[in-house]
Amino acid sequence: MFIDRATIFVRSGKGGDGCVSLRREKYVPRGGPDGGDGGRGGDVILRGDKSVTTLLPLTPRPHYRAKNGQPGAGKSKHGADGENCVALVPLGTLVFDLDADELVADITGHGESFVAAPGGRGGFGNEHFKSATNQTPREATPGGPRIDRTLRLELKLLADVGLIGKPNAGKSTLLRAVSRAQPKVADYPFTTRSPNLGIAELGGAGHEDHRRLVIADIPGLIEGAAEGAGLGHDFLRHIERTRVLVHVIDAVPVDGTDPVSNYEAIRRELFEYSVALAEKPEIVLLNKMDLVLPGEREETIKRLSGRLGLPPEEPVIAASGVTGEGTRPLLEACWRALGGKDAPGWST
Repeated sequence: MFIDRATIFVRSGKGGDGCVSLRREKYVPRGGPDGGDGGRGGDVILRGDKSVTTLLPLTPRPHYRAKNGQPGAGKSKHGADGENCVALVPLGTLVFDLDADELVADITGHGESFVAAPGGRGGFGNEHFKSATNQTPREATPGGPRIDRTLRLELKLLADVGLIGKPNAGKSTLLRAVSRAQPKVADYPFTTRSPNLGIAELGGAGHEDHRRLVIADIPGLIEGAAEGAGLGHDFLRHIERTRVLVHVIDAVPVDGTDPVSNYEAIRRELFEYSVALAEKPEIVLLNKMDLVLPGEREETIKRLSGRLGLPPEEPVIAASGVTGEGTRPLLEACWRALGGKDAPGWST
């Protein structure tokens, strides 16, 4: 199950108290103070992990508490530090302080850590206060307090390529064709209820470079998505983190709608939601070309390309997620749009 929102409660560990102790040993008439410092309380840490793809693991356990630091002891013994509590989150997680209603962290890298609740410092034992004028201090300080915090986590997928388009445009089938992802596929609208991630490998045998693309299948958008229609905002915010958009158009819609009108409707929603989002590099893909008669393919591509008004240097790519046709040129076009170079010996 894909979960992209979660609310958690975090509590750091309290610092251990300092110790008041005076050294008492036989034949040592003036032992002096030997109270040790308390240990530091544990931190609650949120850490990005690329193997985690959803916030689902955090929902059954919404409370995260670190251990308290241990108090100091005589003979200058320092109290043990409290154990940290580490929660793994997917890359692209936004962390909001619920009480202050402000963004406090944006975790985007593997291993990147955010201390959500720092532990209290350890208190000073009385040996810390000894001096030439105070040789037997009987004072110590308490450990620092714990910190309680309620956090709201939101996930915005991090992907190189985002597949967008109307429902039933064939995005999930296309993702299956170019990666090992296995999203649910069926012939009815809104099969995809949540984004799916897949990794496409471009580097073939003999290539020195290891090229791969992370591709996100964004559920189909409808008119009014920018105003929240359907699950518009939930889906649109995931596109914000993708670097290149692949606009998948059904070349022969079964509902009789016009492919170009469908394309223009999605473009309007992108502009209404975010101009920066709409201005991302875009590759237009005519999908389901296996349903077009062989003798009509060139004419269909030429006609739709002309109506879309795309510049000559940005031609549409004809493909079929069912047969795999056009998937290799699509991946290479995405790689170039991301600033990469073609693999040796390959050209579209």
